[in-house]
Amino acid sequence: MIMRFLLVFVLLGSPAFAAGHGDLKPVSEFAGIEDEAARSVAIFEEMLKVIEHPRCLNCHPAGDSPLQGDDMHPHMPPVVRGVADFGAPGMYCTTCHSSENVEFVTGDGSIPGHNPWQLAPVEMAWVGKTGAEICAQLKDPERNGDRDLAEIHEHMAEDGLVGWGWDPGAGRTPAPGTQAAFGELTQSWIDTGAVCPQD
Repeated sequence: MIMRFLLVFVLLGSPAFAAGHGDLKPVSEFAGIEDEAARSVAIFEEMLKVIEHPRCLNCHPAGDSPLQGDDMHPHMPPVVRGVADFGAPGMYCTTCHSSENVEFVTGDGSIPGHNPWQLAPVEMAWVGKTGAEICAQLKDPERNGDRDLAEIHEHMAEDGLVGWGWDPGAGRTPAPGTQAAFGELTQSWIDTGAVCPQD
């Protein structure tokens, strides 16, 4: 029964994401910005094309439940993050999400999957925040999983769950660019001082 509800709601709620999030510019595109701080901000703003994409925001919600679909509607069936960001007892994320994407037999979509599959902790919520707020949060060990900047780069460039955003299965728009390009932007942002936007 749970799986039937999940299939119906994913199929009904996924219009194509079209909010100006196309391909990522390569790091070389920013070489002409002579002021290093301004270059760092410009690079971070390019990173926001990924960070603010539904593939990332859906798993970084401000509330107690994940979002889903390109339109970022509430997860159906209703679920909660639970004490470990892995769902409530009896309704863990893995109740429906396996270690890989599973296509519907109709070919109209898929159930997303990866191991692990879970929400980002609530202190890492991005939904409803400005780019400046997200940037400050990424640099704050108390709100980024106790990571330094090198570990932030590793997470963005190599983490498999982050990488799922570029291979999200049928029925979902992938994050722009590639994980490798996103990792290069992240490293360049760090190398130029990891400067945050002001607004």
